[in-house]
Amino acid sequence: MPERRDHAAKWRHGQALQDRGDNPDDLTAVSLTWIAGKREEWLRFGRPVGDRIINRRTRIASFRPDAIFALVRWEANDFGTIASHIDVVRAVSRHEAFTTLPCIDPGGELLLHISSWPKVSQVLRAIDTVEAIGIDACDADADHWRQIHHQIAAGQTPSEYTSCRHRAWLKRKAVWQ
Repeated sequence: MPERRDHAAKWRHGQALQDRGDNPDDLTAVSLTWIAGKREEWLRFGRPVGDRIINRRTRIASFRPDAIFALVRWEANDFGTIASHIDVVRAVSRHEAFTTLPCIDPGGELLLHISSWPKVSQVLRAIDTVEAIGIDACDADADHWRQIHHQIAAGQTPSEYTSCRHRAWLKRKAVWQ
């Protein structure tokens, strides 16, 4: 696969990342735009290692490989909402396959993709449920987000993430490392 990063992408991440030891070529950049009432993109959860303000409407958050984050995208016109999406994405390393996604450079492993505000609301409630038991949503099992995607797509109620399931996930993760 050819190298997808150019000099502009390196510039977007800024010198601050290099000072902290993060190589800009290994990071996933998420461009967030906020034009109130027209176009709003925000992170619902995730731990960016860098955050660069481009102008008063745009900023770029950067994530290390394997970081999981949720990106909400919403657009409206004079007549109301025209599009709403939520994506839960795992940032990939330079040599992994990935899905290209709007606002995400170069892309990532798509764990969940939901469109339409009623379904996006279901995902937001599922995220709230994970956080209500004291677990940061970006630390939850990636399979949970895949399961939520499939359950909502099938018209089912999403299953809850439990502390028992989280402990099992942490034990599986420890075995893999």
